Amino acid sequence: MAVFCKHMVNVLDIDNYDLDGALKVVAEFGTDRYGYLVTPNVDHVIRHYQDHHFRTLYSHAAYVLLDSRFLARTLSVFKRQALRVCLGSDLTSAVFSSVIRPSDVAILVGGTAAQAQTLRDRFGLRALHHIDPPMNMIRDPAAMEDCLRRIEAFGAFRFCFLAIGSPQQEIIAKSLKDRGVARGLALCIGASVNFLTGVEKRAPKWMQHWGFEWLYRLIQNPRRLAKRYLVRGPIIFLLLRRIEMRVRRSSSIPPRQAMQANVTASSPGPL
Repeated sequence: MAVFCKHMVNVLDIDNYDLDGALKVVAEFGTDRYGYLVTPNVDHVIRHYQDHHFRTLYSHAAYVLLDSRFLARTLSVFKRQALRVCLGSDLTSAVFSSVIRPSDVAILVGGTAAQAQTLRDRFGLRALHHIDPPMNMIRDPAAMEDCLRRIEAFGAFRFCFLAIGSPQQEIIAKSLKDRGVARGLALCIGASVNFLTGVEKRAPKWMQHWGFEWLYRLIQNPRRLAKRYLVRGPIIFLLLRRIEMRVRRSSSIPPRQAMQANVTASSPGPL
């Protein structure tokens, strides 16, 4: 149920990284711990405002990267706030093309077996595994449990690509964290694998640059996306006064250095 509280200000913490900054922290994450990465677009920001459970999923994410040039431009015009953008599709493509090594254990949750094989062949990945969960998995506890156990059975992975749509992918990512078994970085990537494997076409570069990639997607698939972009999407303009995008990390300082700097700054000096 939509919630619009007159006095409510909703704070969304953002890691202010562009693609280069995000790619660096993703490449350095390692397999000795678990974390997950989310990429808020306009629809996610609206859901973050309306849904307490979704806010909880986001609050436990290791990285939160702004995935909308349209939203970034809107915030710049109406709130005079400048935020970097890291599109999830660009990050996914860059991780596959420049970060994953052939022997790295990676998992694709969602997509098709054919897409998984395309990725193996294109990038020479010998340890890319595929899990194809049923539709509406989050409504089926047994299916959820099976998916989680199959992910955990691989042990430590370098990357787990969750391509099952929001909020399913964020729920799976948070559940893996709660269970404490998985090691590696899970990326909530939505339709990025479709773009990477040619199932869907991305907008021309000029449309991407000006924040109109959503319009291109709408034209390509109006039946599926009309409600999201034409009915739900405009709600963002009603929420501009009620949302605050708060920067918690900046790509000008790597996260580990930033955290160490915060510890140093809060420590008592010499007496």
